[in-house]
Amino acid sequence: MPSWRRFHAQLVDHILLISGAVFMALPVYSLFAATTHARGTPLMPRLDLGGSVLVNYGTFLTESAGFTGNVTVLSMLWNSLALGAGFAGLKVALSLLTAYALIYFRVRFASAIFAVLLLTLMLPLESRFLPTYEIVAGLGLVNTRTGLILPLVASGLGTLFFRQFLLTVPDTLLESARLDGAGPLKFFRDILLPLSLPTAGALFLVLFVTGWNQYLWPVIVTSDESTYTLVRGLQFFGSTSLSGMMLTILAILPPALLVILFQRQVVKGLFDGSH
Repeated sequence: MPSWRRFHAQLVDHILLISGAVFMALPVYSLFAATTHARGTPLMPRLDLGGSVLVNYGTFLTESAGFTGNVTVLSMLWNSLALGAGFAGLKVALSLLTAYALIYFRVRFASAIFAVLLLTLMLPLESRFLPTYEIVAGLGLVNTRTGLILPLVASGLGTLFFRQFLLTVPDTLLESARLDGAGPLKFFRDILLPLSLPTAGALFLVLFVTGWNQYLWPVIVTSDESTYTLVRGLQFFGSTSLSGMMLTILAILPPALLVILFQRQVVKGLFDGSH
C-alpha cells in the first residue's frame, strides 16, 4: 500500500476514534463544567469552566447529608471504596484459590463442580438477593460492611478466568517444584501467585468497577445512612441540583480514572495468556 494511502487510512481511523471519544466524554465534561460555577448560577448544560470548583467540592465533601444529617459525602465515598475494594479483593482471592484447587488437586467431581460454577453465570446476580438477605439477617450482618461485601464474594467468572490461565502454566514448573521439595502452599505462593498477578490485577479492576456501581444489594441490606455508598446517596439530592451533579461526578470519577489509566494492563491481563 502506498504511503499516502496508509496515511489517509490512519487519519480516518484517528478521526473516527477521536470523534467517538469526544461524543462519549462530552456529556460528562458538560456536567462537570456546570459544577464549577458558583451556587445560584443556572445549571444548564455548558462547556465553560467556572472558578468555584475547589469551593464547591470542598464544601460538598464535608457538609451533612441525608434525612438525618448523620452522613457526609466523604463518608459515602469511603463506603464506596470499601465496597469496591472488598468486593473485588475477596472475589479475586477466592476465585484464584478455587481454580488452583480444581486444577492441581485430585478433587472428586471437579468437572461437575466447575460446570455448576459456570451455570451460576447464567443467573442474574439480583435473582439470589432475597434468600441471601435472609441468611445475612439471620447472622446479624444487616447494616454492616461485612454483610454488604461477603455475600457477593463467590464468583464463577473469576474462577473461569483463573482456571483458563492456570491451564496454560507448563507442567514442568510443577515437576521442578516437586523435585525441589516444595509443597502445595509453597508452589502456590512462590510460583503460581507471581505468575497470576497480571490476571489478578486486571480482574480486580473489572470487579472493583462492578462493586462500586452496586445499587440494589446496598439498598436491600443497609438502612442506616452511615453505611450508604455514593451510588445510593444519589437519592438525597435532586438530579438537577448542583449537589446532585457533584455527587454524580464523584460517583463516576474513580472507576473511570482506573479504567483509563490501566486499560492496557486490563486487556493484557485478561486476554494475553503468554504473560
